[in-house]
Amino acid sequence: MADSLAAQIIAAIGGHENVRSLTHCATRLRFELVDASKVDQNSLEHMQGVLGAVPQSGDRFQVVIGGGVATVYENIMHLPEMASVGGTSASGDGQKSNADVKAEARSKARGKVAWLDSFFEYLADSFRPILGVLLGASIIIALINLLISLDVIPNDEASAGWVFVKAIWKGVFYFLPIMVAYNAAKKLKVDPWLGGAIMAILMTPQFTGLMDAKTTTCVENAALGTKSCTASIFGLPMALSDYSGNVFVPLLMAAVLALVYHGLKRIIPESVQLVFVPFFCLIIVGALTAFIIGPIGVWVGNGLGVGLAWMNTHAPFIFAIIIPMLYPFLVPLGLHWPLNALMLMNIQTLGYDFIQGPMGVWNFACFGATAGVLFLAVRDKDKDMRQTALGALAAGLLGGVSEPSLYGIHLRYKLIYKRMLVGCGLGGVVIAILGWLFPSVTAAGQTVHGVTTTAFAFTSLLTIPVFNQMWVYAVSIAVSFLTSFLLIITFDYRTPEQKAEVLARKSANQKDAVSSVEAKGAAPAAATATATAAATKTEAPAAAAATDEVNAPVAGHVISLDETGDPVFASRALGEGVGIQPADSTVVAPVSGVLQTVAETGHAFGIKTDDGVEVLVHVGIDTVKMNGEGFDVKVKANEHVNAGDTLVVVDFDKVKEAGYSTTTLMTVLNTVAFASVTPKTGVDVKAGESVIDIQR
Repeated sequence: MADSLAAQIIAAIGGHENVRSLTHCATRLRFELVDASKVDQNSLEHMQGVLGAVPQSGDRFQVVIGGGVATVYENIMHLPEMASVGGTSASGDGQKSNADVKAEARSKARGKVAWLDSFFEYLADSFRPILGVLLGASIIIALINLLISLDVIPNDEASAGWVFVKAIWKGVFYFLPIMVAYNAAKKLKVDPWLGGAIMAILMTPQFTGLMDAKTTTCVENAALGTKSCTASIFGLPMALSDYSGNVFVPLLMAAVLALVYHGLKRIIPESVQLVFVPFFCLIIVGALTAFIIGPIGVWVGNGLGVGLAWMNTHAPFIFAIIIPMLYPFLVPLGLHWPLNALMLMNIQTLGYDFIQGPMGVWNFACFGATAGVLFLAVRDKDKDMRQTALGALAAGLLGGVSEPSLYGIHLRYKLIYKRMLVGCGLGGVVIAILGWLFPSVTAAGQTVHGVTTTAFAFTSLLTIPVFNQMWVYAVSIAVSFLTSFLLIITFDYRTPEQKAEVLARKSANQKDAVSSVEAKGAAPAAATATATAAATKTEAPAAAAATDEVNAPVAGHVISLDETGDPVFASRALGEGVGIQPADSTVVAPVSGVLQTVAETGHAFGIKTDDGVEVLVHVGIDTVKMNGEGFDVKVKANEHVNAGDTLVVVDFDKVKEAGYSTTTLMTVLNTVAFASVTPKTGVDVKAGESVIDIQR
C-alpha cells in the first residue's frame, strides 16, 4: 500500500528528526528544519498533491499544498513519529484548524478585563457539555408539536403514552440545574458530583413539598403567573421556589461552593479530606443555597426576564432587530451564554420565551451565507470547500448549530460578515413588523408582540413547529436566509488572492487529469479533440480574437517571479507571470475583459478576457495590511475594462514608508490551459507594453 501524502512529505523533508517545528497558513506548510540540505526538493515538486516546494533562509522550508493544507497538516501531526514535534497554525493568513479560529476569535475579547474573561469562560463551560442533550430534547419537542399540529397524535395529558413521551424531554429541562451545577463545579476545580448533589437538595420531593405545608405562606405573582412561598425553618424564614429549569442558581451556588471547598482543603488534613470536605460543603453550601443563594438567583433571573419582556412589549422593533445583529459577534466570542440562560429563565418564570424568534433570524442568515459558499464551491469545483460547507449547512439546518459555519468558514473569510449582517438586519425588520401586526397569545391568554415559544429549542428547520405564529417565524427566517445566500453568490466571499488559490488548485487538478490521460496513451481521444478544435475554429470566424499577450500594468523594470521575494508567486502555484518594480503610480488593465474580483483594499484585481485568459494583478507584497491607505481604486467588480484603463492610482512612497515591497506581480492564473506562457524579463517597459506571450 502506498504511503500517505503526509508520510511522503515527511520523508522528502528529511524525516521527522529533521523537523524542529511545523505550522501552516492559507496554502503552505511552513517547516523549520534542523538541516535544510536534507530536503529532497525534486521529489516534493513532483509529488501528487503538492503544488510547489519553496526553500527559505535559516533552514526554513515551505511546501505549497493549496486549500487542503489544514487536512494535510493534521495528517502529518497525527503520524506516530511526529508526536514529539511541536506545531501550531500560523496566524497570518492562515487556514487554521477550527479550534485555532475559535481561540483567535475569542482572544479578541480578552486581555483588558481579566475577571470578565473568566466569567464568560465560566458560563460557556457550564453549558457547553450539555448542548447535545439540549439539542436532542429540542428536536423531540419540535417533532411532538409537529405531530400534534397535524392531528397525528392527540394533545391529551391524560394519556399514559403522552405522559411518557413528555417525560423524555421534560427530564432534561427539569434536572438542568443539576447538570449545570456539575459542569460549573468542574470548571472551578471542585468535585463536580458535590456540585450536582447540593443542587439536587432543592429538587427533592421533600424540599418541593414544603410549598404545600400548612405552615408555609404563599403569595401569587400576577405579573409572572407564579407564586412565592416562605417557610419557617428552625425559626428562620426560607423563601421557596420551583428550581426546576433554573440556571442562575446553580451558577451562583458553584461559585460559592468553590470558595468553601478550596478553603476547607487548606485547613483539613489531606488524610481525611475525602470524608470531611464533602460533609461540611453539603451542610454549609446546602444551607446557604436554600436560604440565600437560591432566592437571589430566582430574583435575578426574574428581574432580567421581566426587564427584557418590558423591552419586547414597549420597544419590539428595537428588540427584534438588535438581537439578530448582536448574535454574529456574541457567538464567536462565547458571549451569548447569558442570553441562552435568560431564554431558559423566561420559560420557567413567564411560561414562554421571546428571544429565540429573533435569534433564529441570525441563525438562518448564517446558514444562508453557508449555502451561498456551497453554491460557489460547487460552481468553482472547489472540492475542499464543498465538503466543509456541506457539513456545516447540514449541521445548521438540521441541528441549529452555527459553530461549524462560523469557525469552519465565516471567520476565515471576513467578507462573509458584511453580506450576512444584511440578512440579519432585514430578517429582524420582517419579524419585528409581522410580530407587531400578528401578536402571539400565550397559554395564559396574554397577548405578546413578537414570536414566542414555550420550549428551549435550537433554531433549525426541524424546530420551526415549536414557535407560536409559526408562519411569521418561517417568513422571517426565509428572508434572512435568502438575503445572505443571494448576496454571497452575487458578490462572492473571497478576496482576489483567496479566489486565485481556488483557481490555481482547479488548474492543477486539470493538469493532473491531462497527465493521467496522456499516461494511458489516449491517442484516439487526442486526435478527436484536435479535429473538434479545428472544426470549431472553422465554424466560428466571428469569435473574439485570441489573447496572445499580456501587457504591463505599470511602467517599470520587469523581473521574474523568482526575484520578487514572494514564495507563493515564485512557486508558480498561482501561474506563470512577472514582477514589475514600478516607476509610475498608475496601474492599468493589462488585458481587456471583465473584472471578476476587485479587492476593497485596492491591492489586487482579477480579470478574465472574453476568450478565457485569467489574469491576476497584485500591487505590492503584503499590501493588503495597509487596508486601502494610499490606494485610489477607479473600478468596480464585474465591470468590463479595456487594456490600458486605469485600475488604481497608488502612493508607492506611502507603501515604502509602511515597510512593504512595491513590486507589482502579475500572473496568468490558468497557465496550465495553454501550450506556453512566456514572461519577458530584464527589461524596462511602459504601461501597456507586452510582458507575457501566450501560445495556445
